Amino acid sequence: MPDLLIELFSEEIPARMQARAAEDLRKKVTDGLVEAGLTYAHAAAFSTPRRLTLAIEGLLAQSPDTREERKGPRIDAPQKAIEGFLRGAGVSREDLEERDEKKGKVFYAVIAKKGRPAAEIIAGVLEDTIRNFPWPKSMRWGAGSLKWVRPLHSILCILTDEAGSEVVPMEIDGIKAGNTTEGHRFMSRGRFTVTSFEDYAARLKRAYVMLDAKERAEHIWHDATNQAFANGLEVVEDKGLLAEVAGLVEWPVVLMGEIAEDFLDLPPEVLRTSMKEHQKFFSVKNPKTGRIERFITVANRETADNGATVLAGNQKVLFARLSDAKFFWENDLRVARTGMQTWTEQLSNVTFQNQLGSQADRIARIKSLSGELAPSVGADTDLAMQAAEVAKADLSSEMVYEFPELQGLMGRYYAAAAGLPDEVAQACEQHYSPLGPSDDVPEGAVARTVALADKLDTLTGFWAIDEKPTGSKDPYALRRAALGVIRIILTGDLRLNLDHFIDSQLMKHKINLSRDGADGAEMAALEDVLEAIADHGVFGAAFRTVIAKLDGKNDAPDTGKGSLLGDLGNRMPDLSADLLAFFHDRLKVYLRDQGLRHDVIDACIAMPGNDDLTLLVKRAGALSDVLATDDGANLLQGFKRANNILTQAEDKDGVSYEYGADVKFAETEAERDLFAALDTAGASISAAIEAEDFASAMQGMAALRGPIDGFFEAVQVNTDNEVIRRNRLNLLSRIRTICLSVADLTRIEG
Repeated sequence: MPDLLIELFSEEIPARMQARAAEDLRKKVTDGLVEAGLTYAHAAAFSTPRRLTLAIEGLLAQSPDTREERKGPRIDAPQKAIEGFLRGAGVSREDLEERDEKKGKVFYAVIAKKGRPAAEIIAGVLEDTIRNFPWPKSMRWGAGSLKWVRPLHSILCILTDEAGSEVVPMEIDGIKAGNTTEGHRFMSRGRFTVTSFEDYAARLKRAYVMLDAKERAEHIWHDATNQAFANGLEVVEDKGLLAEVAGLVEWPVVLMGEIAEDFLDLPPEVLRTSMKEHQKFFSVKNPKTGRIERFITVANRETADNGATVLAGNQKVLFARLSDAKFFWENDLRVARTGMQTWTEQLSNVTFQNQLGSQADRIARIKSLSGELAPSVGADTDLAMQAAEVAKADLSSEMVYEFPELQGLMGRYYAAAAGLPDEVAQACEQHYSPLGPSDDVPEGAVARTVALADKLDTLTGFWAIDEKPTGSKDPYALRRAALGVIRIILTGDLRLNLDHFIDSQLMKHKINLSRDGADGAEMAALEDVLEAIADHGVFGAAFRTVIAKLDGKNDAPDTGKGSLLGDLGNRMPDLSADLLAFFHDRLKVYLRDQGLRHDVIDACIAMPGNDDLTLLVKRAGALSDVLATDDGANLLQGFKRANNILTQAEDKDGVSYEYGADVKFAETEAERDLFAALDTAGASISAAIEAEDFASAMQGMAALRGPIDGFFEAVQVNTDNEVIRRNRLNLLSRIRTICLSVADLTRIEG
């Protein structure tokens, strides 16, 4: 079985595209070969800045012969049907066979195909791969039609077996496949011939090319950490930067340089960001002080002066970059020390979203909401509102304008420089968190409050203007915001009735959106509804209260269908319910990742108080634990049996069996035992639910397993005695009521 080696040699491929391109080359070629009948033992893909390489071992020398039988129409079928079958099968009428079947004679086509040599198949598959390669961006050059990420210079494509190697004959836009390649752009000379993958990799190494990106990354990290250790320093780990730098060089040469004394007092994050973004340098810190004192750069060649010239040039460029950063830092500090109001005022000229106003409008909403949230989060209200007012001020700073990724972090430095409390500075940095499922949540109560207010204002705002995520599209990262709210609430064990804050904030957005088209009376009514939400907790009751007060007044605004207030009364409950459902969907995804079944979560979401996410999760966890026991699993079956019998009887009789079960009509000991167990369980479960002790409530429910099993073993519910039958159905209703008071078990599968 021969081995296949492919190399596509071009101008420099962007580092961010290399790993994906190597995998795409492997997949497209191997899929094409297998589809054509060529199986293989192993395939590996590699990338460097100038080449994509694929090595395939144990390839078949040719595709196998195939024989396919294809059933056609009956021999007396219309001529058009027969002709269509002939075209599809690629045969003529004379090639068809007639075979007897139950419904008459039928045409069969026997299609035999001879196997093809591997080289012929490879040429076709590789040409298709190159012409249809899924680059994120590609270009044409010269007069040809071929598109590639950068100009493609050569194609190496050889098959190797015991007898030697042969070039796979193919040509694309004047580029003929061959058996030669070239090494490092500066450190090697001319092209050289290769005969196998082992020969190829060895010759490349001698020509100063490390083929494996993983090997290059390991070499860079090993040399960098060794040089830092020798000077009593540490390299700041950055896996993303390491992968990127490994994609910029074919022969990595690690050099360590010094940062000028002028810049050592800059915040370490500023140094790291500036060096990483502009120069692709690694930061080297003093472990005793935490200061960034040196940098690591990776050259793409060895030099006679051991990199001295390269380092000198890098240090010169770095000096200019850090001079800019220092200028921004010092200017920003001067502004911050006079107070951060200058920056927040500037944000009135920065649009957050066309319909939702400026960043200053957004800050005002977040400040107000932070004041409302603070008591529930355990934060000082004044500090929370102060933090919300300045949390986004650094968006106007020169440093964040230059390095947007430092927003929040610079806010912490500037808040400290302004003399603001530590809790406020912490909130400035942490209120964006968590940015993803693995990101830390804010630590302090003030920071948590502002983070919740920020995310809730964003979610309610985009819901108010009907800009929700659709399918895979989520341009405003609303799913991430909802997950952030969930994680902050659960991590902090916070007790928030989300419905209240959702309705209140939705109402604020609706008021702002209605200002241009509403008259004074309508605006006053909207403000009254907002104020009433604080008393009634949710929109519906607040809206009805305000409308009732307006009834009969001569100057009352129109509240009928088509009016501003009428439409708002119809739409707001749906908007609020839809946003809460969005939170529940994100919560289900989050809890599924932690091992909780979706049906268990659904059973708890169906219960009252489902906007209290902490309560909901505690209920779901307790239910999951009980269902994992034998008593819980068997109780579920008993509940389902009771519910099914009861539902069928109610549908048949047209009545609801909800009251009237009396122990005096019990005929068996099993019935009396169940009455007693339900009396005991009902009281204990109600008390446990009232105390939010869901573990005890679930255990109390599971304890019913024995009496329920005993009842069904000893008793026939649908007896001929109608009085006894009704009593037993009402007894089943007690089982259903007690179990459903804990969770909606009808939603549990199995």
